[in-house]
Amino acid sequence: MKVVSTEKSQVLASRIAGALGTGIVDVKFSQFPDGELCLAAVAPDDEMVIVGSTPDNDSLVQLLLLIDACEGSKNHLVLPYMGYARQDKKFRDGEPISARAIARLFTHHVADCITVNIHEPDVLKYFGVPTKNISVGKDVGRYIESMDLSDPLILAPDDGALAFAGDVASVGGWDYDYLDKTRLSGSEVKIAPKKLSSASRSVVIVDDIISTGGTIATAAGMLYLQGAKDVYAACVHGVLIGGAYSHLKVSGIREIICSDTIERGCSRISAASCIAAALKH
Repeated sequence: MKVVSTEKSQVLASRIAGALGTGIVDVKFSQFPDGELCLAAVAPDDEMVIVGSTPDNDSLVQLLLLIDACEGSKNHLVLPYMGYARQDKKFRDGEPISARAIARLFTHHVADCITVNIHEPDVLKYFGVPTKNISVGKDVGRYIESMDLSDPLILAPDDGALAFAGDVASVGGWDYDYLDKTRLSGSEVKIAPKKLSSASRSVVIVDDIISTGGTIATAAGMLYLQGAKDVYAACVHGVLIGGAYSHLKVSGIREIICSDTIERGCSRISAASCIAAALKH
């Protein structure tokens, strides 16, 4: 068994190969003059681990091409970050179920699939192969533990992410809660922990994805007004679009932490060991 990856998942793929104690297949990436993507995998093995996050459309096309290039092998697909996974139902007539449309693309030439902290777990039913979703919540917790914070409070941005916050907090036995929005007037909203106080504590806001960072930035300002000692942000998937990283830093976030499911300069955590363990089982 060997590991192969798309262009934007090379670092994570090499870490997975290291954790599995196996080699990497070289891939030559190129582009035709009309903009079409092209690739060639050099000597695929008879069993392959194909690693490819899809944070943009080019990465999605590359992954589909790579799967097809490995036709004839027993392929285990690893989708560290799946784009289009947020829409798992129709909100208006005429809309696609985007997650279903994309998941169906990964049916051919793939034996099974692993996702990492997928935004909507219901998406798994749309894959045409056995699919397992794993979490790096405890890896996030271990990184927070290494920061040696004073009396940390782990906060989810809403009650939907509370289970993930609990997974992170379980590493250190820390308190955890979620941010609750209270409308004070037509133009004023208060954001504060639902049950616990952030006063004089190091607060870490955790979520599966940070996209624009708008809610976290607003919450950080209010947490400081409520007496928080310092505020951090940690996530699995650092999408960080539209200048999100700068926006979060300007809002007073001390450090932004993400994993290497999307490879960023602030990728402090690796999903490799969790993925390798899932592949071994």
